[in-house]
Amino acid sequence: SVAALLLTQAGYDVIGVTMRLYSETANEAARLNRSCCSIEDVEDARAVCRTLGIRHYFLNFEREFKRSVIDYFVAEYEKGRTPYPCLACNDRLKFDFLLSKAAALDAELISTGHYARIEMRDGLFQLLRGVDPTKDQAYVLFTLSQAQMGSLLLPVGGYEKSAIREIAAENNLPVADKPD
Repeated sequence: SVAALLLTQAGYDVIGVTMRLYSETANEAARLNRSCCSIEDVEDARAVCRTLGIRHYFLNFEREFKRSVIDYFVAEYEKGRTPYPCLACNDRLKFDFLLSKAAALDAELISTGHYARIEMRDGLFQLLRGVDPTKDQAYVLFTLSQAQMGSLLLPVGGYEKSAIREIAAENNLPVADKPD
């Protein structure tokens, strides 16, 4: 939410996108657990977009999520390995499939709320840790390619989490006090 706010304030033409990863029936467990990607999270995203005056799209990624995350998780678990579904979701959905869908929405860049930073150094993009060591998420982005990093903005990575909360509250974002 604050990523969208910061980019809007910086002059970007921002749109919000929520990825539908599973059906309503499958979402019941997520609703009860208040995990990521719940119906409440979708409503929160819509409310933030209304507050910011930006468009919001709800894109169906169910097939891709099942193939790239669920099936991957099951196959790895059956082999006795410890899969990391969040890494698969980031790698295959957000920074592969979503990037390809962004073009259909006339979006040249994508942005997330990951606490990490990207900087250009010696002609190459470098993935850097987020400023807040307690929230750093660079470790889940290590698979990003140069092309992907060149198409990605990570505006909250340069802030402490407490500052992000303050920015959200100062700008009346409806999720300012939402638990992590």
